[in-house]
Amino acid sequence: MSDNTFGTVFKVTTFGESHGPAIGAVVDGMPAGIAVDRKLIQRDLDRRRPGGNAAGSTLRKESDTVEILSGVFEGKSTGTPIALLIRNSDQHSSDYSELKELFRPGHADWGFHAKYGFRDYRGGGRSSGRETACRVAAGALAKLLLQSIAPVKITAYTLEAGGVRAEKINLDEIDSNPLRSPDNEAAKKMAERIEECRRNLDSCGGIVECRISGIPAGWGEPVFDKLDALLAHAVFSVGAVKGFTVGAGFESAGYAGSYNNSAPGAAGGIRGGISDGDEIVFQAAVKPTPSIGQEQMMPGADGKLHPFAIKGRHDVCIVPRVVPVIEAMAALVLADCALRQRCAVI
Repeated sequence: MSDNTFGTVFKVTTFGESHGPAIGAVVDGMPAGIAVDRKLIQRDLDRRRPGGNAAGSTLRKESDTVEILSGVFEGKSTGTPIALLIRNSDQHSSDYSELKELFRPGHADWGFHAKYGFRDYRGGGRSSGRETACRVAAGALAKLLLQSIAPVKITAYTLEAGGVRAEKINLDEIDSNPLRSPDNEAAKKMAERIEECRRNLDSCGGIVECRISGIPAGWGEPVFDKLDALLAHAVFSVGAVKGFTVGAGFESAGYAGSYNNSAPGAAGGIRGGISDGDEIVFQAAVKPTPSIGQEQMMPGADGKLHPFAIKGRHDVCIVPRVVPVIEAMAALVLADCALRQRCAVI
């Protein structure tokens, strides 16, 4: 399988499967001398990990303890590849034995089978959301690099879940509720909607918004690697994401040019594919978790449809756990852009 590496100068390669012995990432391109604190990497992993406090989270319990195998000496990066390992410890592979000849709707099962003629059916294998832990670990390193260059702050949150939208944006409230919403009152309504879905053996999606401050003007390339294009690539590579907008996004299609040119936040901090020094704001639409307890008709390897109810432990609403993943992907893009900018200007 190719294309497991992301980035141009700051490169990340992830590996491992949901029900294998371990998952991990190799980060290449981290300059030497950057302070690396394992606790800061672990902090971000704890926000994403299964069995955490996120509302609607899976019952799978993983410590997601990160091990740094190389590239760090006496607390600083050495300039060589940094290998990060996260061991799997709570796999219930037997939950998936009956899916060996079935393709779950809404999953990558059929896509893998059509492409390779063979797949790891245990929890989706490589296409499992568990792979995002690797991204979060690598993204934490990217954040450390960014902090050494500029006062960059990346903050994502649940703007909407289960059809309930935050009515205010108070960043101080994000960590005070399990939905990671900037609106505590809206978070309560979100949680009620998620619980309703749980009772109905169903699931729901939502929207993650991300705000980035401290980025100087000039990051991003003007043609194919525009900053917004790179962010879109990074965010769309997260399996649960089905939509992406920057600034006013689709709303700008209804604006007059005279308004769009000067409307606050319309550009989302990016003009001509290059950061303009303003706050960067983008949104990601997260689909409902496809693994639900209701009986569904599933296509089989025999070419027939089979009624089947998916077993196992799955998130009712993945949105709160996607929040740190979106932050990580943004950090990876920005770290790469920062290093590329050094090559662009003497």
